[in-house]
Amino acid sequence: MTSDMTNSQTPVRYLKLPLAFDAVRLQQDLDSIGAEHWASHFNTNDYDTGWRGVALRSVGGQTSLIPVHDAAFSDTALLAGCPYFAHVLAQFECDKTSVRLLALDAGGSIKPHRDSGTSREGGVTRLHIPIQTSEQVTFCIDGEEIHFSEAHTWYLNASCEHSARNPTERSRIHLVFDCVSNPWLEQLFLSAGGTLATAHPYPDANIHDGNVTSVIQSLRAGGHASGQRLAQQLEAIHAGRRAP
Repeated sequence: MTSDMTNSQTPVRYLKLPLAFDAVRLQQDLDSIGAEHWASHFNTNDYDTGWRGVALRSVGGQTSLIPVHDAAFSDTALLAGCPYFAHVLAQFECDKTSVRLLALDAGGSIKPHRDSGTSREGGVTRLHIPIQTSEQVTFCIDGEEIHFSEAHTWYLNASCEHSARNPTERSRIHLVFDCVSNPWLEQLFLSAGGTLATAHPYPDANIHDGNVTSVIQSLRAGGHASGQRLAQQLEAIHAGRRAP
């Protein structure tokens, strides 16, 4: 068991979950996806070189990693040709949003960053299943280095600051999927020997009573429709917490 936990009030930063899969069959499905389907990750501010991927489930069912607005999540055509990936995903009794393969090429690195709202407490449980990796390939999560082992299921609390590096001569490739947090996932955490943090009142673990007012002000000042909606949500939560 590998995990990061301190007490029941502290959100887990990472956790090895008790679901492992057939490494050979994972690699076979990976090999079935042609090189022409892979593309550089659109978020170019977060990496130096060699971060690319392909979508297996996305907004609008597009194989591109670039978001498509105003469309529901659906499987891409590529997933239909990957029966073992489909089998793996079916073992997780929760709704899935984004599912993709992400490769960090030889010598590549991903810069320290946070993905807001991607924590079990925040409603999005991000899971990694490494398909092609090496013990030299590591994440750095809030300053701690950790290797995610091949064919096992790992939770990454991506709202924590995290980065990655691949100093080897081979690409590191993970199956990465975002799950809608639910009681089944909570039980999976507990079965891994983990503890569950007290439910976080705000949709991002980095927002708390001490900074929520300034976060709301920043969102309001930004003028974006999505920011206005989030600001309204935060105001309602904060008001409820201040009520007698």
